[in-house]
Amino acid sequence: MNTPDVSATSSAAVAENLRPVERAERIRSIDVIRGVALLGILMMNIPYFGLPEGMLGSLKFDHPGDTNFITHQIVDIAFSGKMRALFSMLFGAGVILLTTRKEHAVGLSVADIYYRRILWMILFGVLDAYILLWAGDILYAYGLCGLFLFPFRKLAPRYLILASVFCFGVLIFKGNLRFQETKGKREAYLKVVALEKQKKKLTDEQKADKQAWETVVKNGKPDQKKIDEEIKKVRSGYPTVWAYYVPINSEIQSAVMYNFYFWDAIGMMFLGMALYKLGVFTGRLRRRSYLALMLIGYGIGIPLGWLAHQLTLEAHTNFGLYLDTYGFGFPRSTYDIRRVTMALGHVGLIMIIYKSGWLRGLMSALGAVGQMAFSNYVMQTLICTFIFFGYGLGYFGKLTYYQLFYVVAGVWIFQLIASPLWLRHFYFGPLEWAWRSLTYWKRQPFRIPQNRTETVISPAQAG
Repeated sequence: MNTPDVSATSSAAVAENLRPVERAERIRSIDVIRGVALLGILMMNIPYFGLPEGMLGSLKFDHPGDTNFITHQIVDIAFSGKMRALFSMLFGAGVILLTTRKEHAVGLSVADIYYRRILWMILFGVLDAYILLWAGDILYAYGLCGLFLFPFRKLAPRYLILASVFCFGVLIFKGNLRFQETKGKREAYLKVVALEKQKKKLTDEQKADKQAWETVVKNGKPDQKKIDEEIKKVRSGYPTVWAYYVPINSEIQSAVMYNFYFWDAIGMMFLGMALYKLGVFTGRLRRRSYLALMLIGYGIGIPLGWLAHQLTLEAHTNFGLYLDTYGFGFPRSTYDIRRVTMALGHVGLIMIIYKSGWLRGLMSALGAVGQMAFSNYVMQTLICTFIFFGYGLGYFGKLTYYQLFYVVAGVWIFQLIASPLWLRHFYFGPLEWAWRSLTYWKRQPFRIPQNRTETVISPAQAG
């Protein structure tokens, strides 16, 4: 695309420049990776759609070797957190894509378009959480993080990587701070128990120390009364479900957001911006480079994931002994290392398949899912709330952990079939179209003329 003479650019030309990305301009490899991430995210979300949180620990860990345990072990090591990491990276890559393609516009028009998109995303996130009632919504968090990304778009990859490492360092520090705080409660409790064995009278402070640890233990055990109450409420009508989730969503999008999600998401977004500039997502690297990425990523991520899973099992089995044995929180300290390495391993595998021309039909379908990621993400909320909540089929709490993944498979099949069919007739997914129309404050073309053909950018062209 040629860069126009800014001094001679008319307002009509500027309006033309500030158009949504044409399908012919899309980088298909990014759509494919986004499609994989979008489908993978449902694997993480489905337990929180279908089961009370208080049931999850016992289903995942109480019977080592059973189907629930094995299913969780595979999901935890290979996918949990990794798909969200990948999705966040691609959001960062999207920031570069959007702003560089509009960078020739006059004045602050690029910033104007960018922040319109972000502000609309925040609103969509609020609707997803408070109207569609999805407690795990990421649109709001992504929108808030997106507010901070624009000034960083021109940084060199090494500085973006450093910014990413800083964010992960904050998470490691905060996680271990919580670990040490809990460990301190345990140590204070053991001192009080020793005094009790010596028949010594406890002070009020020592009694409080004992109570603090007993509260930790109590909160770590399933509370059947609370589980039954949650099941009853979520299987009720919309007003009851809404009243139940509003305080949960408020806490998640405030305290949890600022303590965890912000650093988690923006750290991955910085990394995604760097990886896009390095050509990782666009297919500019050679296949042997992607092979190395896959082998190194899996070679680090899988062993660390297995070890973290074993330690988490130990903590679930006897949390007190776990704290007595270990001086720092290994699962939390290595969490982002595991996520990044496994996510990059997935990218390497996907790009090897894509560049080799294997599984063309599946790659095409995944690209369509990724192109409609916004619509498909919200569709997953609609499908799952209908299946599990009381104003739908009311299956909340009726399936065991591994059975939830039958639902995941069904949604995958539907979206892999429906997305390509939809894009044969329309330029965008329905929510993508609405988002673009609101961003440009102008109704965008929607239906594809029957005689029009489209192309996409191949990895070679992108390079």
